[in-house]
Amino acid sequence: MRSCSVRILFVFRSYSLRVLSRLHCIRIGPGLAAVFSTGRPEGASVRPVFAALLCTLLFSISITCGHRSAKLIGGTEANFWRLTLAALLLGVWAFGFGIGLGGAAFPLFFLSGAVGIGIGDVALFQALPRLGSRLTSLLTGCISAPFAALIEWVWLGTTLSVAQILWGLLTVFGVGLALMPSEHVRRTRRDLFVGTVAAVVASVCNAAGGVLSRRAYEVAHAAGQNLDGGNAGFQRVLGGLLLGGNCLLVVKRRAFKVQAHAPHELVVAASIKKWRGVWPWVVVNGLAGQALGVSCMQWALESTPAGIVFAILANTPIVIIPFSLVLEGERPTVRSLAGGAIAVGGVIALALAR
Repeated sequence: MRSCSVRILFVFRSYSLRVLSRLHCIRIGPGLAAVFSTGRPEGASVRPVFAALLCTLLFSISITCGHRSAKLIGGTEANFWRLTLAALLLGVWAFGFGIGLGGAAFPLFFLSGAVGIGIGDVALFQALPRLGSRLTSLLTGCISAPFAALIEWVWLGTTLSVAQILWGLLTVFGVGLALMPSEHVRRTRRDLFVGTVAAVVASVCNAAGGVLSRRAYEVAHAAGQNLDGGNAGFQRVLGGLLLGGNCLLVVKRRAFKVQAHAPHELVVAASIKKWRGVWPWVVVNGLAGQALGVSCMQWALESTPAGIVFAILANTPIVIIPFSLVLEGERPTVRSLAGGAIAVGGVIALALAR
């Protein structure tokens, strides 16, 4: 099994060269008009908001299972295998019912995944052990939404109405109120500095990845092509899988060398023992988060500004509260419930705002 894992990693590494060679087709055009849109305010209809809410639920399940799998086999390896599973599942959908790797927007979707899923998730897993899940969720959830709105306004010219901005800020405030640590956070200065920088990098990369998806949909629509969320999610996950596989090669390079000289029977026995307890968490993590969750997020981003989508996705840590109560016995506080109520009210108002 270990030798099979190594072969899969090197296949993705060699395949990445062919994929990256297609990125030359991202062209700005003869002038800035090819990049920037008209700048008109865009609203949020009910269906994309529902997709973002569904994505929030799926991401909360994914994070709960991802935390378990990361504790068992490490964050880098858990991240790679969930991306691999999602790529396989979404690939069946994309090639069976969509256009696979075709389309004018494939380079942008691939780059969106490399930035948002690849770099963003690597930075996220650096922040989690240093800041903890609550503080990391607080930073990433509250920073991604304004960064997404800012990047989309600067690059694509998309603006939000005053009501959308106010309700989005109320949603982020509710999330912050619910997740703010009640006790003094005992961390070293180094952990606080490195963890905060990593959380900010993760937030900016997630926001940039979302805006790149928005631009990709513009390119696809201009070419007369319509990609569903599953097909767009497949093209996006491939970008994250490329970086995730290379990160795993770097992190596990010494372990691979040791296992290459170890007896084959011991390696197989160790792999079977490891995967016997972790495979359910990896499967649910990949299915809920990177397969269905990313597809729903792409569905929402197709017609809704990234600032609104990420403001809704900021509620993911709040949705985790009941899962934490059932799986980990962590009882919610009055403040977390009040903040959750404020955030949910902000999302409802955000969906109705124009």
